[in-house]
Amino acid sequence: MGPPGAGKGTQSKTLVDTLSIIQISTGEILRDAVNSETSLGLEAKQYLTQGNLVPDDLVIKIIEERIIHSDCKNGFILDGFPRTVEQAIALEKILSDNGRKLDSVIFIDVPEKELITRLLKRAEIENRVDDNLATIKNRLDVFKKKLEALLEYYKQKGLLKFVDGTGGSDDVSKRIFKVLGK
Repeated sequence: MGPPGAGKGTQSKTLVDTLSIIQISTGEILRDAVNSETSLGLEAKQYLTQGNLVPDDLVIKIIEERIIHSDCKNGFILDGFPRTVEQAIALEKILSDNGRKLDSVIFIDVPEKELITRLLKRAEIENRVDDNLATIKNRLDVFKKKLEALLEYYKQKGLLKFVDGTGGSDDVSKRIFKVLGK
């Protein structure tokens, strides 16, 4: 977990490659389910084509369907899920029902000033005209408000681990592996 620009994608790739596990991206799963025209995908498509968020219960079903696949038996990294306490509780139940548990929740912590610099640079490199200072600040504010309860939930569970996300990606990776005991 972490705010936009924290380097979650970069660090997930490193973990996937090093630990020989998979990354589960909610966005990718939804797109694949829609493209494959599964029953859940067709249901999700109704929301996505109208520009609406896919309801929690449907996202939870899609995640549940994905994590029972054999390629997840050695572990996985969740990207984009859970985003709410309700989703976290549902995830806990899914894992428990399948004889598994969540090992860690890693929060990549980066000061807001650095996040803004990173996001403006990324917007310039990727030619994202809609990512300007005002929209970036708004995204960061929305992120903070939405994630506060979820972070507290995982903190109370003893699963939350903060990692300093400043510096080079190799340095951040080393810090992540250290908190994971790898």
